[in-house]
Amino acid sequence: MQFDDDTQPPQGVVGDAPWTPGKIGDLAAEAGIGRIHVLAWRDLDDVEAGGSELHASNVAARWAAAGIDVVMRTSHAAGSPPNASRDGYEVVRHAGRYLIFPRAVVAELLGRHGDRDALVEIWNGVPFLSPLWARGRRAAWLHHVHEDMWPMVLPPKLARAGQLLERRLAPPFYRRTPIVTLSESSRSHILDRLRLPADNVHVVPPGIDPGFSPGAEAAEPTVVAVGRLMPSKDFPALLDAMAAVRREVPNARLRIIGEGYERPKLERRIAELDAVEWCTIEGRVAPEVLLEAYRSAWIVASTSRAEGWGMTLTEAAACSTPAVATRIPGHTDAVVDNETGLLVDRDDELAPAMVRLLIDHDLRRRLAAAALDRSARFSWDRTAYDTLAVLAGQPLS
Repeated sequence: MQFDDDTQPPQGVVGDAPWTPGKIGDLAAEAGIGRIHVLAWRDLDDVEAGGSELHASNVAARWAAAGIDVVMRTSHAAGSPPNASRDGYEVVRHAGRYLIFPRAVVAELLGRHGDRDALVEIWNGVPFLSPLWARGRRAAWLHHVHEDMWPMVLPPKLARAGQLLERRLAPPFYRRTPIVTLSESSRSHILDRLRLPADNVHVVPPGIDPGFSPGAEAAEPTVVAVGRLMPSKDFPALLDAMAAVRREVPNARLRIIGEGYERPKLERRIAELDAVEWCTIEGRVAPEVLLEAYRSAWIVASTSRAEGWGMTLTEAAACSTPAVATRIPGHTDAVVDNETGLLVDRDDELAPAMVRLLIDHDLRRRLAAAALDRSARFSWDRTAYDTLAVLAGQPLS
């Protein structure tokens, strides 16, 4: 993601840290890793790309900058060519949403993408089952358990099949596979639900692009929510909460940034709430628009029901914007409750929490300052280094 030249990086010095690009290259060379294949369901150009795809792209770009050849095999993305290069790494888009799994495996077995020194599979609900067919260095990235998401996106029988695959059938094959997840709370959830060995599940938090930085608040109380328009994000709960907020803060407005198949449903709900004048759905936006949205927001909100972390919350934190979010695995690491934002347990707590931050300016400024300070801890360079360290069997930085 590129920003205008007038933005400033968050505070914090990383020049002497062990996760600089040179150190990433040294780690790869010591482990004999010169070429990595990444298997992913989607890539960053997909219209439904989200945090998982942003994470994969940032890590792959930094590995490539360190001199590693990276090939990412993924599914078709509408309007994008089957073969492309992004930030120094190769993207191969062959097969549709479901055929990507068997076709990617066959391509690897036949060596269609060349030799590899290591393999990463992104376990996004449906695994590629790499322990069954891939030899050599391997790792899996599992951001969170999808158990509650299956019924939201699939018919009942298919949802039960997905839950069975994720919780019962697949985990035994991954007991000797290094797993990377994004947060301690997601790790605990993985250990509890999937029963994977604790020593094999490693926490590597995502970074924050240095282009995210503070700016001026909007003149009117503004809440911003960023994410794919899909059931697990539960934007209807946010719309209902904002309708309640406006009874106490009449000039409050909501900006939703993201795209997805739930957009028609959300637009109908906006019409039902007579919210057209105070709520906008802006779709996928340019990086400079996203930056402006985070900077101008008084609050960033997330009503998501499943997250590995909550990257939109820490991106906003780097813009000095506190959060109101659901208390779920992932969010409990991205947000320090009552320090960098407010976490809620129930939908009926959303509106009071947002009203509290919108009207208590001193509290909002205190949480904003703490959010900005904490955001300096997160670096994509460090994420790339530590993710490679797991693949190489080395200690984290």
